[in-house]
Amino acid sequence: MVAEGLLDMFEPISLAEMKQVRLMNRVDEKYLLNRTRLDSLLRRIGKAYYVQRIDGEALADYHTLYYDTAGLAMYTVHHNRKLKRQKLRVRRYRSNNLTYFEVKDKNNKGKTHKTRIEIAAADFYQSLQLPAVRNFIAEKSSYPIDSLMPQLENRFTRITLVDKGMHERVTIDSGIRFHNFQSERDYDLSPLVIMEVKREAGADKTPIDHALTELRIHPRRMSKYCIGTVLTNPKAKYNRFKDKIRYINELATADF
Repeated sequence: MVAEGLLDMFEPISLAEMKQVRLMNRVDEKYLLNRTRLDSLLRRIGKAYYVQRIDGEALADYHTLYYDTAGLAMYTVHHNRKLKRQKLRVRRYRSNNLTYFEVKDKNNKGKTHKTRIEIAAADFYQSLQLPAVRNFIAEKSSYPIDSLMPQLENRFTRITLVDKGMHERVTIDSGIRFHNFQSERDYDLSPLVIMEVKREAGADKTPIDHALTELRIHPRRMSKYCIGTVLTNPKAKYNRFKDKIRYINELATADF
């Protein structure tokens, strides 16, 4: 977990103020870091970003459940590098206990679009039984509802930063743990951190870009759902993810 002392370098911003960050045509880049490199990065950007705090807390717990078909159709589309793809998930934001069923689409230009409906927290594991969710899936997805089943869940703690120009959002996920419903296997990825930078397409370079360049940290295409599936399901096809898994293993044991 990130040391709170490092986050004290960042001025706070509220959830209400964060809503001013409108990324209508956003592009996302993901990075995989260990704790040492994350600390170095945060020290470089502390004066240029706000940290979101809810009731004074900068660390927010998330719980996500991914649905897929028995044959892992959504996972396979991603593995096979199809640009147009979709994920169906339930996500609970533990700081306020709000829970949503979400459809996350990526188009053939790499742009991400997410739609969601709120559900009761008590329905986290039974969302597919809800008429509102079934109608939502029928409207937003081409996957037959009755072909879907719970495949993977993860839990993590998120820090959210926003640049002081209010044009860029950065999420830093740590303490990542996976549980696979089909294999009943667990995997703890907590030695590593997944960071995602979200900004408007065509935006100029920002302080975090310069810091990443200094630290020689490069973007990596990855999905928590896909990585978690590879790490917990021995039956999943993973030829095109071998380099990512090798890098994860190397980074987890590195001291830089």
